[in-house]
Amino acid sequence: MTKPHRTTALADLLLAWYDRHHRDLPWRVSPPMAARGETADPYRVWLSEVMLQQTTVQAVKSYFALFTSRWPTVTDLAKADNEDVMKSWAGLGYYARARNLKKCAEAVAFGHGGVFPDTAEGLKALPGIGDYTAAAIAAIAFNRHSAVLDGNVERVISRLHAIETPLPAAKPEMRALVAAMTPQDRPGDFAQGMMDLGATICTPRRPACALCPFNAQCRVLGQDDPELYPRKAAKKEKPVRLGAAFVAEDETGAIFLRKRVESGLLGGMTEVPGSQWTARIDGDTGTGAAPFAAAWQACGTVVHVFTHFELRLTVYRSKASRDAAAGEGWWQPRETLDGEALPTVMKKAIKQAIPDAFETARKA
Repeated sequence: MTKPHRTTALADLLLAWYDRHHRDLPWRVSPPMAARGETADPYRVWLSEVMLQQTTVQAVKSYFALFTSRWPTVTDLAKADNEDVMKSWAGLGYYARARNLKKCAEAVAFGHGGVFPDTAEGLKALPGIGDYTAAAIAAIAFNRHSAVLDGNVERVISRLHAIETPLPAAKPEMRALVAAMTPQDRPGDFAQGMMDLGATICTPRRPACALCPFNAQCRVLGQDDPELYPRKAAKKEKPVRLGAAFVAEDETGAIFLRKRVESGLLGGMTEVPGSQWTARIDGDTGTGAAPFAAAWQACGTVVHVFTHFELRLTVYRSKASRDAAAGEGWWQPRETLDGEALPTVMKKAIKQAIPDAFETARKA
């Protein structure tokens, strides 16, 4: 294992930098706010951490504002209608997070009296909370001494210590170094400072090393190209899956939609009918998979990349009477299309068939 630096001095450098250069985020209690006596709201910390998984801060801000205005407390979210939660989450991706978000809110509200556990171990017992999220909430919301290791922190720690072991194998070594480096005092600010440093200074490309509080201690700087760290194992090529999507429009311009089963990929979300593709198998790409008889016309292909595979959907469009529609589903007016729990891949399919479908919704 890489020999660690003297951690007290490093933590002091990081906290001094964070006090001056922290990002102001809607879920964060900044150092000036803390000085005024404000404390972190565990609900807002938890909500932001779940939303930020595999997503950017900029993308999350509007969703966070929507959720906290509609459901200001964890109990409000626990009592919310599942469909309303899924609709509000639509477009943020990784939809299992939304299902677990609701389950976790219910567990906290009805099993813990609306109070989040204040330790990483207690938090990990809740639905949808893993090692990273538990450590982040424990540190930021409750000031617990926890090693918080996200992608930004991995980048900082790998460069600081010149860690040659590629990810993901390097995670245990990195976590141990972060744990040793985390101060007993202000561990939440330290965690957020490391995240901010990785997001704004120690960036994947063209890091601003001259502005980094660790530039005198960084073992990579001056010896190697920082952009080569963290080392990463060679990625496996993602498999390509095929399928079809069918966008039916009635005489009023309404679009036929249905709801996916609750379990599995995109579970519980709204979709246009399609063939039975999965992450492991292709679906039919022809009109034989159409939900009902109509004059289906091919109108191109859309591509969507999931975590573990790439999906290519052949899109078909038809004009159809409501009487022709078969199976479970409903006709959704274009004016309210934006309010449905449509994941991004389904929005792509609809736009491929009807380019102005969502423009109609916005003008309504």
